[in-house]
Amino acid sequence: MRIVHIITRMIVGGAQENTRFNCLDLVRDYGDDVTLITGPSLGAEGSLLDKYQDPDLKTILVPELIRSIRPWTDFRAAGILQKHLTQLRPDVVHTHSAKAGILGRSVAWKLKIPCVVHTVHGAPFHPYQAWPVRKFYQICERWAARRCHRLISVADAMTDLLVEAKIAERSKFVTIYSGMDIEPFLNADQNRLQLRKDLGIQPEDIVVGKIARLFHLKGHQYLLACAQRVVQADPRIRFLLVGDGILRESLEKEIASMGLQNHFIFTGLVPPHEIPDLIGAMDMLMHVSLREGLARALPQAMLAGKPVISYDIDGAKEVVIEDQTGILLPPKSIQPLGDAILKLANDADLRTRLGLQGRLLCQERFGHQSMTKQIRRLYEQILSG
Repeated sequence: MRIVHIITRMIVGGAQENTRFNCLDLVRDYGDDVTLITGPSLGAEGSLLDKYQDPDLKTILVPELIRSIRPWTDFRAAGILQKHLTQLRPDVVHTHSAKAGILGRSVAWKLKIPCVVHTVHGAPFHPYQAWPVRKFYQICERWAARRCHRLISVADAMTDLLVEAKIAERSKFVTIYSGMDIEPFLNADQNRLQLRKDLGIQPEDIVVGKIARLFHLKGHQYLLACAQRVVQADPRIRFLLVGDGILRESLEKEIASMGLQNHFIFTGLVPPHEIPDLIGAMDMLMHVSLREGLARALPQAMLAGKPVISYDIDGAKEVVIEDQTGILLPPKSIQPLGDAILKLANDADLRTRLGLQGRLLCQERFGHQSMTKQIRRLYEQILSG
């Protein structure tokens, strides 16, 4: 097949890793002719393409394909996409992210591309937006949903959310979990002792990890709100925050004001290949974001055999099963979050049991080859139909 993937930016992030694996698998495992069209990878996260520089992946950079809404720039971006798709003549156009999804589907549908698919990694509208903004995004997504053959959700919760918002009928959606390279996570503990030593973590310390940009809606304030009580109850607890962002300075100041500097470790921005080792250094992972499709950190931690604590948002409950793989909590809850951390910190057998059951669940669901197999089968069904 001739396939074109379109995404707004290839920063270091879950949707981008998903897209990269999908493109490379299609080339390497199926012999497809794949082109990735992307906008500039702007942001503190860094560029995924620069980090890997895959020789198998043909890419086209469209500087006008930017994340923010700018009507004239967006109009030019649509014209450039139309020019490239006319030249490439793909059988399949597969879009990702809000801006690329709307522009890419519009152009591909206009050109009568035989198969147009969009992946919903996370809805662009959410309850924390102003009502006019949320309504505007819903109208755009509803319009774009009529200009593709199928919508792929990375979690059933994404389908529920979009159907409830009347974006499209349920029959138009299919759930395909976001794939990753699972082997490094299965072997995450192999450097555990050395990395903990390098990070200044003592053998008896209990490490609570969080993997997220230091950004709004990622829930760091709820962690800080319970941290003092948790550390007072169990001084062994250390918090390992993996990621960087605009909130780092304010978070560090607040931690210092509470006198908890010795209980927090900031890694800053790290390349993806270092994430498995960092998860290996943890004893549990918590996910307290307020919106996420299905955070990749959850299955990554489970693959590493770590129990997880998560707010019950979006797709979290599809992998965080109460008393089987982790602990689910109401969003924004603070005391229950502290209680859950202390519960796992003081029960090594429970941590082991939840971690092992989580590993078994996620091994079956999250290999990138399985994801690509399902996606390519979907392309075939649409083309044959």
